[in-house]
Amino acid sequence: MPDFESRTRDCQRTLRDAGAAGAVLFPIPNLYYLSGFDETPSERLLVLVVPADGEPAFVAPALYETQLAAETWVDDIRTYTDSQDPSAVVRAVAADRGLTDGRLLVDPTMWAQFTQLLRDTLPDATWGLADAVLGSLRVRKDDAELDALRRAGGAADAAMADVRGLGADAIGMTEHELADFIADRLAAHGGTGVSFDVIAGSGPNGAKPHHTHDAREIQRGDPVVCDFGTVVDRYPSDQTRTVVFAGDPPAAFRTVHEVVRDAHRAAVDAVEPGVSAGAVDAAARRVIADAGYGDAFVHRTGHGVGLDVHEAPFIVADSDRKLDVGMVFSIEPGVYRPGEFGVRIEDLVVVTADGCEPLTDTARGWRVD
Repeated sequence: MPDFESRTRDCQRTLRDAGAAGAVLFPIPNLYYLSGFDETPSERLLVLVVPADGEPAFVAPALYETQLAAETWVDDIRTYTDSQDPSAVVRAVAADRGLTDGRLLVDPTMWAQFTQLLRDTLPDATWGLADAVLGSLRVRKDDAELDALRRAGGAADAAMADVRGLGADAIGMTEHELADFIADRLAAHGGTGVSFDVIAGSGPNGAKPHHTHDAREIQRGDPVVCDFGTVVDRYPSDQTRTVVFAGDPPAAFRTVHEVVRDAHRAAVDAVEPGVSAGAVDAAARRVIADAGYGDAFVHRTGHGVGLDVHEAPFIVADSDRKLDVGMVFSIEPGVYRPGEFGVRIEDLVVVTADGCEPLTDTARGWRVD
């Protein structure tokens, strides 16, 4: 179980270092990260107020009071009924914590109706975004997070083994059917749902990096891009393999696949503490460019993964972000030939003291046998 209180104290130290009086967090991952309360936003205001000094407090609809008391470590839970204006509760918490005229940081995706309520309620406060503070904490995963990420990766690995096991039986399946098969196998291996809409891009659809799946039937010789993940204890996996279930692929495919595999290997080998994210991107991009496919690598090499499936650090060209132990991100070079096929190979890795550890690690070859 994560130590949510310890995370909150770390957040408060970071708020003080940033010169902020506090943070006001919305029901998205930042709120869960500090409190352990996992909820989706609704039309009712629910926020966690975290002062730089002192105890945090929830402002929440009364119908959540029992749930918050049972599921979080936060003791101060201020509620309002559906017939009351939450502004008075916000104003009281701010006054108690000395936040009426300080600099307050809010989640960047907080709904406009709630940011406007906060501004109207606390007109003397100044405002900023909480990402800089929470992002610096969330970017390094603790032991509980890494355990969940490893188990999510294991479920994805097992599902990919099942996908390979289809062999020639995949011929004639639609992409929809393959995506449903993948989702079923992820659940069978301990996952909860999917991290994102499964990508099952066959033949020319594989040349669209974010194609998900449609009614196209998989044909003999089709390269099929399979990109998917599942969730374990709130943390996702993300893996891509490009396979041919039966028949002979296009003549250029073998070469392209080997280039992408070499680029993936080069990027993994480049990962270690102190190396910049841009240097890892460059290691992959150099291999693909030297093979003559530079213009066909149209996205960054990777992205961080944690409570969000896309978060910092971003493994992108020219980024000077230094890698540190505990950072988790994808490495996913790709080459796309519109109208023909695409190739992408992706794994999640965690930075270790002397390199990195893969969190997904199935066979990366295109043959399924």
